[in-house]
Amino acid sequence: MALIPWRSLREWDPLEEWGGVQDRLNRLFEETFGRYPVGQRETLERTWAPVVDIYEEKDSIIVKAELPGIKKDEVSIEIKDNVLTLSGERKHEQETKKENYHRIERFYGKFSRSFSLPETVQVEKVKANYKDGVLEITLPKAEATKPKSIPIKIE
Repeated sequence: MALIPWRSLREWDPLEEWGGVQDRLNRLFEETFGRYPVGQRETLERTWAPVVDIYEEKDSIIVKAELPGIKKDEVSIEIKDNVLTLSGERKHEQETKKENYHRIERFYGKFSRSFSLPETVQVEKVKANYKDGVLEITLPKAEATKPKSIPIKIE
């Protein structure tokens, strides 16, 4: 009696296996060279962006952005056409002449993050607070318009 190999009913996709190969190659590079391959530092400087949490409370939307090492006057907050944009720059520390780096994982350079806002935000009442490297923006919601009841007259 011969055994017949089991085959999935799903058709084999050769490109699907490349994802696993890519993951293994990425791990190999990270283990050998650190988080990013050598020679990509300039690219990383241009693509840095702070991590952001956005959540909703009863009366407002809260945006928190981690901006360690950045002074509050180096950050710009702009709202235009219901889009909130955070931008700024983290400057590279220049006093590193005596140190021999083995690894550089901190990001430097300009950043810009934009987020669509619901039309219910009261732009004129937005507040921002910056403490311990965390920027917190409070976006108050407009009061919901109450539904209006229209009586129907029967003639």
